[in-house]
Amino acid sequence: MVSLQLLMVFIGALVVVYALPGPDMALVMQTSMVRGVRHGLATSAGLALARAGHVTLSACGVAALLRAAPWLFETVRIAGAIYLAWIAIQIWRSPAFGIEALSTSRDAAPPLAHAVRRGVLSSVLNPKALLFCSVLLPQFVRPEAGPIWSQVLELGVLLVAVGAVFDVTLTFGAAHIARWLRTRPLAQKVQRWSFAAALMAFAVRLSLD
Repeated sequence: MVSLQLLMVFIGALVVVYALPGPDMALVMQTSMVRGVRHGLATSAGLALARAGHVTLSACGVAALLRAAPWLFETVRIAGAIYLAWIAIQIWRSPAFGIEALSTSRDAAPPLAHAVRRGVLSSVLNPKALLFCSVLLPQFVRPEAGPIWSQVLELGVLLVAVGAVFDVTLTFGAAHIARWLRTRPLAQKVQRWSFAAALMAFAVRLSLD
């Protein structure tokens, strides 16, 4: 098992990373504001599934394969950038915030599975998230502390859990902000353009790095 001291340091590192603005944060907040808490939580679930996949792939050595095969890394990176840009365009083209329309017609909202899928794709198509796992996890594994697989499993569960806590907190916080925005059309436009610009900026950065 991983020592308590290492676990605390690991959690601290995760808190710092998850607190930094990124495409996952922007996606959760935008979805929660526009579609409500249920869709925000569904997006958070998709992100959690993707992170669990990243941990599994890192343990299997896929991250090392990405580093060894630059063309594969480039393919995944460009696909991720295109997907984030597509989401940004959809947000920018959508009606200003759209809360009122959604509140009066449940049929206007896509199924929750759509939100889960969008969360999964947003994270899976970001190879940096996979490389982050492959770089971070080994730093906290100690051969003398027991089976490697059990330590990776323990750290992986923590990685997913801490991320889920952040996402759920953002979901409820964003839903609260949405209630304030309902009566402020100008603020709604600023919110929509800001999130679209943020996701587009992340897409550009991902494509250029």
